Amino acid sequence: MRYEKHRQDKKEKKNRKKRRLRKSVLTLLIIILALFGYSYFQYKQGLSKSIDQANVNQEVFEFNGEQDQYGGTNILLIGSDSRGEEGARSDTIMVAQYHPDKHTYKLISIMRDTYVDIPDHGKNKINAAFALGGPELLRQTIKENFNIDTKYYAIIDFDGFKHLIDEAFPKGVEIDVEKAMSAYIDVPLEPGLQRLNGEELLSYVRFRHDAMGDFDRVKRQQKAMKEVASQFASLQTISKLPKLVGTMQPFVNTNMNTSDIIYIGKDYLSKDNRKIDTFRIPVEGEFEPQRIEGIGEVLRVDIDANTEAVGEFLAK
Repeated sequence: MRYEKHRQDKKEKKNRKKRRLRKSVLTLLIIILALFGYSYFQYKQGLSKSIDQANVNQEVFEFNGEQDQYGGTNILLIGSDSRGEEGARSDTIMVAQYHPDKHTYKLISIMRDTYVDIPDHGKNKINAAFALGGPELLRQTIKENFNIDTKYYAIIDFDGFKHLIDEAFPKGVEIDVEKAMSAYIDVPLEPGLQRLNGEELLSYVRFRHDAMGDFDRVKRQQKAMKEVASQFASLQTISKLPKLVGTMQPFVNTNMNTSDIIYIGKDYLSKDNRKIDTFRIPVEGEFEPQRIEGIGEVLRVDIDANTEAVGEFLAK
């Protein structure tokens, strides 16, 4: 009898454990479904808010991107100077890298006058590649000349940039404008620390009519990207991310899945160390300005030296 009772007690205890386990698993599943449902609702809410305002070409481009050989995920960022016309050149070319194992963030700017071989099109400025064959030809050009793999692309034009900044930063992006800027930009800027709306920030990152021309312009673009990322992180929480992604998506043409964007953004928001390392092609001392008949002013670069330098930057 005593033995039988012991067996029954043991069996009952085992059954209680199973019931508790099932209850815990069920509770966890309910929480996961609730979080997924909330995130999806927030995403759709943000999407519906912006979709009527956006006027961005959402054509899905061919893009045969690959994972970075150093383990990072590289995104080709293209700022287009298109105002609706066909064959617009890329006004800005950047490669953003997120490394999921190292939790690092890097940004490479490629100056648009860099003189390179464009596959099947001969030598030209690198910004001609986008006009000749869209993001895929630009990807091939970057890979062939500098051995940088890019898995994703994101294209934004001037109008999309302004809306994107205004939606993400209703109070503006705080920037220390280092000098007065007025030549060939839509909104003149005065020097000093101030909050810039989308139209003003576009003027800031496009201005290049000073002594250093495009070189200072690239510095301003990298500075603005860092400030946008830093201030985005200080204002947003992970719970707000799905809605913000939905709000921003209509203004950007990209082959990234929404889940990929949220995953990278969530990792950035959850880290204390959000340092973004920057790099420029061509590197200092490994290029010379030249004038090419029929093309204009270009930067003729030492391809081998620049490729080696960018490889070291991405690998560290």
